[in-house]
Amino acid sequence: MNKLFTAVVLLISFSSQAQLTKDAYEKQVYNHNGQSLNYRILYPEGFNKNMSYPVVLFLHGAGERGSDNEKQLIHGSSLFLDEGFRKDHPSIVIFPQCPQESYWANVDVDRTSFPLKFNFKEGDDPTYPLDLVMSLMDSIKASSISKDDQIYVGGLSMGGMGTFEIVSRRPDLFAAAIAICGGAHPARAKTIAGNVPMWIFHGAQDNVVLPSYSTDMVIAIRKLSGTAKYTLYKDANHGSWNNAFAEPELISWLYSNKKK
Repeated sequence: MNKLFTAVVLLISFSSQAQLTKDAYEKQVYNHNGQSLNYRILYPEGFNKNMSYPVVLFLHGAGERGSDNEKQLIHGSSLFLDEGFRKDHPSIVIFPQCPQESYWANVDVDRTSFPLKFNFKEGDDPTYPLDLVMSLMDSIKASSISKDDQIYVGGLSMGGMGTFEIVSRRPDLFAAAIAICGGAHPARAKTIAGNVPMWIFHGAQDNVVLPSYSTDMVIAIRKLSGTAKYTLYKDANHGSWNNAFAEPELISWLYSNKKK
């Protein structure tokens, strides 16, 4: 009987935590030029609209695309709900959701076989969801609640690709970036290097997005004397974001960077 009671209490506790995780991020919709972008926003404990805070933008992977304004929280959202993070780094955290039919990065994807093949575009216009994200971030920066020298971005898989692209398009905006199992056209390194330090992660066994896509970006950024930390997990497959999120210095490294 005691074991049953304990199990019920634990189940209620876990369910409450899951509900808290979902509800802590407020549902919002950003409208601009006749288009809309779903996003979730987490405010720090004791949020004061008369104060300014660091801002973290996180871009999800292809599997979390849609219109429910919920799936984008599947990976990564709990990292910013951690009690230690909220105490040590009170911040505004934004999780936009890419529509199902689109993509964060401007890239053609061949999904006929694995690993997937990516043809990254260098000079084309951004996709409309990424354009909306940039406009949203500009509106956040223009408000009084944003610490303009502490705006960060990270993402995984499709979001890792989006991270490389948004940093290359707006190097003036971000103080640092984290790209997990992503990739980009190496020519994008020319606007990243010297402007935005990056920590790049990939799984050496990734059979969805080959690690060479990240490696090529690391090489390109470093050739231009940019900062590109690289962590390649020898036993990890595509879900290397779990390894990255567990890095004990991930948050401290991110917040150690400020825009000059």
